[in-house]
Amino acid sequence: MIRKSINLLAVSFIFLAASCKQESAADLITDADMKAIQEQNAIAGRLAKVEFDKEVHDFGTIAEGAIVETEFMVKNVGDADLIIHEAKGSCGCTVPQPPKDPIKPGDSAPIKVSFDSKGKPGSQEKTVTLKTNTANGHEMFKIKANVTPAAK
Repeated sequence: MIRKSINLLAVSFIFLAASCKQESAADLITDADMKAIQEQNAIAGRLAKVEFDKEVHDFGTIAEGAIVETEFMVKNVGDADLIIHEAKGSCGCTVPQPPKDPIKPGDSAPIKVSFDSKGKPGSQEKTVTLKTNTANGHEMFKIKANVTPAAK
């Protein structure tokens, strides 16, 4: 019971600090904080759950050197606020831009993803991994493209 109160107090402090500094909560949350949030939500029987509008986006055939963008819609179909703590592409050529604020249950938000095809001829498949407060702690989706080599 004491541990539960301490964890709840820690989570409350994080959100209070985030609102005072005008920074997003996701910018201030550490991996340990995310684990505490997941544990508290699991104990309460409330978890964030992610649903994407698509699992894969195929850019089709693009010319080497092109920078292309797409958007994935992420919906929180769970019972707790969805926090995306970190978003990372499988290489530096893939850059995700997740929402900075928590996504309330029932709400959706876009995740923009850009892909720089410079130096990437041929068939490409890249993964974006999100660190979240969902049951398994991470979610993934993919982008694909067939990059035609630049003329030499």
